[in-house]
Amino acid sequence: MPVPTTIDHQAGGYSLAHAYWMARVSDLAYKDEPTVAEQARGWGFDRVRHHRTEFAPPFPLQDTQAYTIASDRMIITAFRGTEPAQIRDWLSDTNTPPWPGPGRTGYVHYGFGEALESVFPAVKDTLAEFRTDGQTVWFTGHSLGGALAMLAGARMYLEEPRLRADGVYTYGQPRTCDRMLATAYNTGFKQRMYRFVNNNDVVPQLPPEPAYTHVDSLRYIDSGGRLRNTMTTFGSLTDRAKGMAADPLAPAADGIRDHSIHNYIAALEKNLA
Repeated sequence: MPVPTTIDHQAGGYSLAHAYWMARVSDLAYKDEPTVAEQARGWGFDRVRHHRTEFAPPFPLQDTQAYTIASDRMIITAFRGTEPAQIRDWLSDTNTPPWPGPGRTGYVHYGFGEALESVFPAVKDTLAEFRTDGQTVWFTGHSLGGALAMLAGARMYLEEPRLRADGVYTYGQPRTCDRMLATAYNTGFKQRMYRFVNNNDVVPQLPPEPAYTHVDSLRYIDSGGRLRNTMTTFGSLTDRAKGMAADPLAPAADGIRDHSIHNYIAALEKNLA
């Protein structure tokens, strides 16, 4: 399958090509606003809205950033992520109080809840404004951005059903919520949620279980770069060991390298070729 040259605005459901482009959209969230606007126009989106909130210390993040782009067929909101070194400590802190889940369903990690709350009203209003002709709606993000994309989808589903997303694609997403919310999400987003994990990526291994868990629909990229739609626990452990052994001089660094959004994009492009 050749790598598509741009986003298919009529895409629906899951496809590898759409996964590749949602990863590209997630990567764009790390760029400055003029770059986002210029690239969005190049991809055929004529409306762009930026969302940003800055935080004061001692909150561990400096800000939350996202953008929404729209055409006459498709709307995408992409949330910016952050580097592993900036989130590992507070994701590992088991003393952090939980944040009530969307629609009072379960709970989420406090940092994710507060970060999303800071931009969600603007995102929701933008979607209501831009969705003038029944366009499909997609959320995407890498790292922290993946957690926020998943939670934005949950909030729309549980609080604003008319704006439920047609799909959510995340890359290197951390564990985000408890089992109650994950169960509700898995029901509402069956065949709508696609969570990509690249081999030893350290961020999806945090926060610690059992307080927090992942939603379903895993798409696993193995140590050889092959995309797998299913993976047993034993197979995953074996493959992760293989990935670490690939660099015997610095095996621990594999989890940081695997987290890079550029490595996700490269792996998806390889699988398309």
